[in-house]
Amino acid sequence: MVKQIQDAYIVAAVRTPVGKAPRGMFKHVRPDDMLVHVLKSVMELCEGVDPAAVDDVIAGCAMPEAEQGINVARVALLLAGLPNSVPGMTVNRFCASGLQSVAIAADRIRLGEADIIIAGGTESMSMVPMMGNKVSMNPAMFKHDENVAIAFGMGMTAEKVAEQWKVDREAQDEFALTSHQRAQAAIESGEFRQEIVPYTIDEKYPDLKTHQVREVSVARDTDEGPRADTSLAVLAKLKPVFAAHGSVTAGNSSQMSDGAGAVMLMSESAMRRFNLSPLGKFVGYSVAGVPPEIMGVGPIKAIPKVLEQTGVKSDDLDWIELNEAFAAQSLAVIRELGLDREKVNPLGGAIALGHPLGATGSIRVATLLHGLRRHKMKYGMVTMCIGSGMGAAGIFEAL
Repeated sequence: MVKQIQDAYIVAAVRTPVGKAPRGMFKHVRPDDMLVHVLKSVMELCEGVDPAAVDDVIAGCAMPEAEQGINVARVALLLAGLPNSVPGMTVNRFCASGLQSVAIAADRIRLGEADIIIAGGTESMSMVPMMGNKVSMNPAMFKHDENVAIAFGMGMTAEKVAEQWKVDREAQDEFALTSHQRAQAAIESGEFRQEIVPYTIDEKYPDLKTHQVREVSVARDTDEGPRADTSLAVLAKLKPVFAAHGSVTAGNSSQMSDGAGAVMLMSESAMRRFNLSPLGKFVGYSVAGVPPEIMGVGPIKAIPKVLEQTGVKSDDLDWIELNEAFAAQSLAVIRELGLDREKVNPLGGAIALGHPLGATGSIRVATLLHGLRRHKMKYGMVTMCIGSGMGAAGIFEAL
């Protein structure tokens, strides 16, 4: 068990809706502005909290440059109106950046080093491409065969996982369809209303009658990725993207996305001080490494590790948010660990909802905690594979 002097509680967890990149609703919205929005939102939800009492703001970002560079956490917190006394730190663990920020915040509170921290993440894949604006890999990576896989594209690794774990095309497409169906059902039933804070976008249109540009403010409150009209027949028509005779397609892979999320964590004494009630408690977090060429199976190592560290049993988990980087790797993880498909991504996953890299972890924490409470469940997990060959898993308890 982890040694600690106090528990870390989550008192607020919000996110933007997730937009499609690079031509979706957030294509002209800066990632630092999205982060500002969710930071303001958690402060508003925790009315009465003295902004000067916030000990730190930690934000994940997978490609921290350009519009999401120069320490986006510090920039955003100041633009959100938090005082100069509040520091900020940007964290990069690729796809787990948002979850890593929550784990760092929780650990500082559990060790007694802080009482109030806002953690989260932001990513605009519309403004900053997957590999950044300037790809410059170390030539040493290509001198020895064992290091070449560091440079593999994520799709190539998914093909290797599909081959090694024998995940066929039909199974991948069926998994993708389920993701869309669950996400669409969740949207229609209002499952995401508690966690999404609408984002108002000023959109410009040509007015054909007046020959002028018309500006309209639109409040966006719904994830853009889920498709009600997709089907196995539609998915089956898509060609493999990463290998000529492969099985990984755009339809059974996660979507490039834009979005942000934020979570406010507190010690018990801070909650009493500001008269707040918790959504849940942070239980534990683990990361593990795997060969880069099969990075998608990282959760196979990270999940048992965090279960052992926390003493929580796999059967105790009521809800698992497994980031669907690809259907191939998701199915490999589910099969290898014997996870209950009904407990995994009950509201859909990244194939439908999108994957804004550095924001995804914090977004999934918001989905998990609100979902656990709404359905009167107790333990849940957020887990994902990570580029370059890692996996991460965090356990939370709803209260």
